[in-house]
Amino acid sequence: MQLFYEILPVFLFFLAFKFYDIYVATVVGIAATMIQVIATRAVTGTWDRKQVITMCVFLLFGGMTLYFHDPIFVKWKPTIVFWIFSVAIVITQIFTRKPLMQRMMESALQESAIIPQKVWRLLNMIWALFFVLLGGVNLYVAYYLSNDAWVNFKFYGITSALLVFSVFQALYLSRYLETKDPGI
Repeated sequence: MQLFYEILPVFLFFLAFKFYDIYVATVVGIAATMIQVIATRAVTGTWDRKQVITMCVFLLFGGMTLYFHDPIFVKWKPTIVFWIFSVAIVITQIFTRKPLMQRMMESALQESAIIPQKVWRLLNMIWALFFVLLGGVNLYVAYYLSNDAWVNFKFYGITSALLVFSVFQALYLSRYLETKDPGI
């Protein structure tokens, strides 16, 4: 359910583009992202930084798309967001005790895993590289393919890449999960 909630603005953007155009899709995407940020704040009582960053970038680049009537700006949005995440990941690698991916995953793993620090640091850098590459691929698709191809890539390609990469990460981390003794 959480995955659906996270990709809902992308899905609504996709639908709006398919039924209308890139400009209507941009308005729908901005509105959906803002509603998502506000709903998360209302339910959890905290701001989800990832969502807030995405919303701010969407407001800026989506706004430029609408103002200049040029879709290239909204096409930059995924790349900018991915590269911001990549920089944040590298900064935590260098300047903090716990890399960003460790902070994000530890709450999900809840003491059921004992993962060495070197594994977290490696995983952190792999995610940073993944985001840099995904941002680069997005730019390639944005500049060299049609709007329709880019929207399909944004919905199917990026979503699938994130899902597959997350599955590989889970499989990699699964070897560090502790098994509970059934006799206890």
